[in-house]
Amino acid sequence: MFWGYTVTAFLCAQALHIRSEELDVGELQEDIACADLTNTTWQQYRQRTELQVRYLLLTRNNLECAQAFNQESLSKTQLPPYFNTSLKSKVIVHGYRARGSKPSWVTDLAQVLLRAEDVNVLIVDWVYGASFAYNLVVQSYKEVALQISVLINHLQKQGSKLDSFHFIGISLGAHVSGFVGTLFEGKIGRITALDPAGPMFKRADTFDRLDPSDAKFVDVIHTDSDYFGISIPIGHVDFFLNGGNDQPGCARSRFDSMYGYVICDHMRALHVYLSALNHSCALTALPCTSYEDFLMGQCVDCNVFKGTCPSIGLKENSGITVLPVPKEQKVFLMTTSSAPFCAHHILVELEVASLEKSAEIELTLLKGNQKVEKRLRLQTDKTVYKTVLAHQAPLCEIESIILRNTGMRFYRQTDVHVRSVCLLQLPRRETPLCVNKFDVRRGAPWSHDFIQVCN
Repeated sequence: MFWGYTVTAFLCAQALHIRSEELDVGELQEDIACADLTNTTWQQYRQRTELQVRYLLLTRNNLECAQAFNQESLSKTQLPPYFNTSLKSKVIVHGYRARGSKPSWVTDLAQVLLRAEDVNVLIVDWVYGASFAYNLVVQSYKEVALQISVLINHLQKQGSKLDSFHFIGISLGAHVSGFVGTLFEGKIGRITALDPAGPMFKRADTFDRLDPSDAKFVDVIHTDSDYFGISIPIGHVDFFLNGGNDQPGCARSRFDSMYGYVICDHMRALHVYLSALNHSCALTALPCTSYEDFLMGQCVDCNVFKGTCPSIGLKENSGITVLPVPKEQKVFLMTTSSAPFCAHHILVELEVASLEKSAEIELTLLKGNQKVEKRLRLQTDKTVYKTVLAHQAPLCEIESIILRNTGMRFYRQTDVHVRSVCLLQLPRRETPLCVNKFDVRRGAPWSHDFIQVCN
């Protein structure tokens, strides 16, 4: 296949499809009306003869009125109106569109990006080629990447630097972005992948899917890795939200709404990213070998990154300062069920005296009407238990802790002697809060109030 050629070879090979010579001179024919993404009908899909890719440009100078252009519309001027080569550029690439409808979230993402930074926002509109038959869409994603590369090559000639481009691709759009990076030999500045598509990519070669070599920095958010998303780490840092599978607040029954059952998990990566860009609160993750180890309190710091934990958003290298940035590093965080999704990770370590019989302890952390509960099964051959809870409040705002001995019918341990219960905010920085030596009797909840002030 000719996909292994350099960018120059690609441009030559596609001369019949893209009249790239028109990019050297010409002026963008500016649309009179504000542009929007396209919708594709089934009839249009059946009659299509070639792939169609167009672009929408938004900047702070045309915040409410996107301008549309494509390669062929560049006729007299060197650059699209409002495009500023001295600014960084965000390139948004949507993914598969099952019913041919335009992605409504694109404009929201563009607006949030422009509020956060003074940049060029380029929206890649390939709805016409991304609709209806998924297997056929996958067959054409590299051609979409090729057409994008023609535009980037032209903008580069006009003064834009490759490392000033930040691609944000959702689902299949993440792999489109990755192949653009491949064409430019990994010199693109950054690729952010929002739950990259898994079907037909989980076993693909790195050449055919997104991987860390596609940009100077690749950050990935996984939210549906057991269905529509990909389950393996494919970036420099891979954020696995709630383990990367089932997301809190998403429907679990096929009798719920189709959106809730089918794509809620998949789209959660986008909504969390939007929340992070709005600076609602920090979405910080910790490196760990697995989500199970993370929940069991086996990973409490970010020493692999020299102490700086990565966070979702626009920070350079996700806030990682160590160089070179580790590749395919899995990091985990828990979120709440609704925006702004931020949760504080609190490690609870419970040590009890040896038990003659098994027991069950229900643990509750309270702040006002906000509470988090967790049941711990206590065994006769174990005395120390660790678990990580996600609470909307930081540890310094937790007002009380309650322990209940809930073993009634099946668990016959009457009293549980607690040697200590300690709470620690993750990542580990401060001295934990501990309460020592007390009994939790069946039918008589034990509680302790904290008096704290956040710094």
